[in-house]
Amino acid sequence: MSEEKTLVHTAVEAAVCTVTLDSPHNRNALSSTLVRQLREAIAAAGADPAVRAVVVTHTGGTFCAGADLAEALSRGLTPEEATAEVGSTMSALMRSFIELPKPVIVKIDGHVRAGGFGLVGAADMALAGPSSTFALTESRLGLAPSIISVVLLPRMTARAAGRYFLTGETFGAAQAVTTGLLTAAAESPQDLDQRLEEILEGVRKASPQGLAASKKLTTAALLDGFDEATAARAAESMAAFASEEAREGMTAFLSKRKPSWDASSS
Repeated sequence: MSEEKTLVHTAVEAAVCTVTLDSPHNRNALSSTLVRQLREAIAAAGADPAVRAVVVTHTGGTFCAGADLAEALSRGLTPEEATAEVGSTMSALMRSFIELPKPVIVKIDGHVRAGGFGLVGAADMALAGPSSTFALTESRLGLAPSIISVVLLPRMTARAAGRYFLTGETFGAAQAVTTGLLTAAAESPQDLDQRLEEILEGVRKASPQGLAASKKLTTAALLDGFDEATAARAAESMAAFASEEAREGMTAFLSKRKPSWDASSS
């Protein structure tokens, strides 16, 4: 039996646990191995009294590209089973970020797509560098950002969600700040590090009890009805994946052609 590859690395320094997604070959997609290792890292950080905050970052040019459906299918799951597993996995992963009694901060300098938005939305703070891009392209595939909407809609302004959920346009870090998705955008990798350190210094001044109690206040609205909302969105997602339009959208995407409904000029 081959040894399992480590796709998530952790390091604790100055009261901060840095968790790095290290699966650049598939754009840090949420494979079963990466998800399990990420959840274990988050749980370990939560149980470590020396850790005051968790920073989730990445290697490669993509922070996270979302679910790894190909990996799920390679394990013998049917498309329906794979879709159900993705929904369950995504909701549990988002909940682990929200419930952790310590701040979770995502540090991004790369692309964010699909389920990667779920990690950003579930984090307490999100910082991004100049190489970051964001796009909710599900509508172009005959789908919707269903489960991740549970954490995105409370973060984003109504006008921003109304635009980017529907158009699938790509936007940068500065625009992501105005939408409410990000806490701050940095102009360079060095600026990104400095902005993060300023936040971490503030966190280090706070007591563990104070952090836990304060975070509970800020996440109460997200957790209220969370399980019911994610279950409902998961059911909607499964129905959409099983539709003719979704099959056409995915086939067109993989074939690098326009889907039959595309009426654009580009």
